[in-house]
Amino acid sequence: MTAVHEGAGRCAGCGIPLQTGHRDRPGYLPESAAGREPVICQRCFRIKNYNEASSVTVDQDEFLKLLGGIASTDSLVVHIVDLFDFEGSLISGLQRFVGSNEVLLVVNKIDLLPKVTNWNRLRNWVQRQAKENGLKVADIVLCSAKRGAGFDRVVEAVARMRGNRDVYVVGATNVGKSTLINRLISDYSDLERELTVSRYPGTTLDAVRIPLDDGRFIVDTPGIVYESRLTEIIPRRDLAALLPDKPLKPLTFQLNERQTLFFGALARFDFVEGERQSFTAYVSSGIPVHRTKLERADELYAEHKGEMLAPPNREDLETLPAWTRHRLRVPKEERLDVFVSGLGWIKANGTSGALVDLFAPRGVKVMLRESLI
Repeated sequence: MTAVHEGAGRCAGCGIPLQTGHRDRPGYLPESAAGREPVICQRCFRIKNYNEASSVTVDQDEFLKLLGGIASTDSLVVHIVDLFDFEGSLISGLQRFVGSNEVLLVVNKIDLLPKVTNWNRLRNWVQRQAKENGLKVADIVLCSAKRGAGFDRVVEAVARMRGNRDVYVVGATNVGKSTLINRLISDYSDLERELTVSRYPGTTLDAVRIPLDDGRFIVDTPGIVYESRLTEIIPRRDLAALLPDKPLKPLTFQLNERQTLFFGALARFDFVEGERQSFTAYVSSGIPVHRTKLERADELYAEHKGEMLAPPNREDLETLPAWTRHRLRVPKEERLDVFVSGLGWIKANGTSGALVDLFAPRGVKVMLRESLI
């Protein structure tokens, strides 16, 4: 797939129309930077050079409007999801946005799982979860855009499935869309620019159309912002701790009933009732886990939140919604995960059943699911 250069009326990083009049609006370009090549807005320049994101945002309705237009096209839709936050990053109701267009489901960040993972079992797990969420997929590809693992299979699938059609790349914020497209550009095209890539949600602000030599386009759409993900509501300074950038190290705890695990000050897991059994947490190494007795949990939190129990710090905690309790029952003989969107999951390893409470900021998605590992 070979691409040619786009016009300079839009930012070469995020795709937003460029403007020089309003510093606090999307697409601001200082006049002194207008001659730079490639031309990128001030926001993208700061992300690229200083890993600094500004507070510029665009209206959520514009995001949905872009997605809504896909149904009227004849296109291949590449839906990228984050394996670490699968249920949180899956676009709910995607079928009504894409119409009859085929969907290629690309599952990114497989590099976070242990090397001994059974990939065939994982692919089957993804297929079942997609079906349960009402998503019809023509094919599934597992990959790591960051590490390059499985990337050839993504390119082959796109080439095989797209025919003479445009390719729309869709996904929630921070799932790796721009990273994947950068690899398409650098490995399989002549387009000498990169999309803006950062750890901050919502990096791509407008649809970026990358022209191909057959007259078709790869279209990178903005990320959908789901406030049901911890990554969308915590302070940006804590994202580096929350988002793993290396393979997860499972943390296994042998718990008696009425014991509690704190995940920083972001979530609390209470083993309320059940026989002694083990639970394995799959979270970023940047999130410390503390164990205590259930009867001491409230006191411990009150005394140490934002300090020993962190992130976030005490000041930032005031900006988060209050915790909501989710009571979940793990049936006997079933291997299930307690999934917390953006944080990870806690696998119940026992077969005798368990009653657990999970506390997380109000609105964050918490659910039981079939065990991923």
